[in-house]
This record gives sequence, structure tokens and C-alpha cells, in this order.
Amino acid sequence: MAEEISYADFERVDIRVGTIIEASSFPEARKPAFKLLIDFGPQIGIKKSSAQITVHYTPETLIGRQVFGVVNFPPRQIGPFRSEVLTLGFEDENGAIVLAAVDQPVPNGRKMM
Repeated sequence: MAEEISYADFERVDIRVGTIIEASSFPEARKPAFKLLIDFGPQIGIKKSSAQITVHYTPETLIGRQVFGVVNFPPRQIGPFRSEVLTLGFEDENGAIVLAAVDQPVPNGRKMM
């Protein structure tokens, strides 16, 4: 378990829900990954993310899926691609990533409470 933090520390991490509107392979990445375009609503807009989620997903199955993303990390250059948000997920028993997601539709851009 990680070090205990305050609620104020948690509030500084801006986790929002967005809908994947585009997904494509990312052959230039060191580890298998997809390039995602995620719509976080009118306030935040459409952001790019690189996600190592190739075991359980294909680009076709990702379109329209709502996911969680950290939108206030600084962008990260991954090869020729600039990732603007961290798409969140959990490792399965084999270490492959399973996306964190909502179980009911919510408006894009809503903040995790």
C-alpha cells in the first residue's frame, strides 16, 4: 500500500471521464500501445493519450467507450506522440491493463468525486 495522503492531496489529482472517439495502433512505442483521442467535454476538450491496453482491447472495441483520465499531469512525449492525459486502468492477474470505467453513462468531463 502507498503512503497515506490527505484528502486535499487527492483533490489535486483531476480525474475526469471521457469518451474515446478515435483509437489507432502505435507501432513506434517501445511497448505495445494504442494512440487514443478522448473527448472530455467542452471545458477540457479532446485530448490525446498513449495507452498500453493492447491485450484486452482492439481499436474498434475502444471507440465509444467511456474511460477515466488524469487531465492535470504535464504532457509526456512518447516517441513521436505527445500524450496529454493518463488513461487509468488496473493490472489483471497477468499484468495486462484493464481500463477503469463507469458502469452507467455520464457526461464527458465530469470529475471523479
